[in-house]
Amino acid sequence: MDFIAGRNPIIEALKAGTPIEKIYIVRGAHGEPINHIRRLARMKNIPYADVSQELLDQLFQNSQTQGVLAVVGEKKVLSVDELLEIGPARNEKPFLVIFDEIEDPHNLGALIRSALCVGAHGGVIPKHHAASVSPTVAKTSAGASEHFPVAKVTNIATTIDELKEKGVWIVGADPRAEKSFTEIDYTMPIALVIGNEGKGIRRLVREKCDFLVRIPMSGKFDSLNASVAGALIMYEVYRKRHEQKPVPETTIVPPEENSELSVHDERPSQNISE
Repeated sequence: MDFIAGRNPIIEALKAGTPIEKIYIVRGAHGEPINHIRRLARMKNIPYADVSQELLDQLFQNSQTQGVLAVVGEKKVLSVDELLEIGPARNEKPFLVIFDEIEDPHNLGALIRSALCVGAHGGVIPKHHAASVSPTVAKTSAGASEHFPVAKVTNIATTIDELKEKGVWIVGADPRAEKSFTEIDYTMPIALVIGNEGKGIRRLVREKCDFLVRIPMSGKFDSLNASVAGALIMYEVYRKRHEQKPVPETTIVPPEENSELSVHDERPSQNISE
């Protein structure tokens, strides 16, 4: 069985329509989050039961349950083509995140949370040699993983080729890259590749990227944690896509300085200065 543990992750899972089979609540657990879980469960006809702490410990050998545990079915997985439809449906250029063999579920959870916060349309995860969207990922992401669309693929390199054929530009995070992550135009359709915690992006995947970017830094370390590096670049995508262009200043030309102004004009014309 798969589980989601913790009050907020379970609330987010219920809101997102995650297939939950049953919820266990420790006897005596109280507070608004617990009441909220009970209300949502009743609304969605999901059974819940008050149980002993011992039973909860037997089901899920982790003390960080906050007194509540949900038994979940398999998270719905989309195709890459379905992910690509999300952006245009919002009148936005596609923005996907490719997780290239991220193994630590805590890193994956943190990356998914950042991706959801910046408006990424979905993530691509390899079926093998990588963390899955597990209960640990759900808890680390504070429930964000329940709202974040995901596609699982057999081969990341092949998927990148397919994305490029559909007009998506591939940007890879690589500490050895020449370009800074701030030098790229992220307003085009893009897929951002975040590599493995220790090895980074695999060689074949790196070679298929249209752009490789690094995060400039000083000090004794030459690289950041995968989730931190990914968050910085994702927020740069958000900034580039949402930054406001400066409004040109407007100069009011007095009537006496405008020889073409008619005496019948009620107000002066406006010249837009360069």
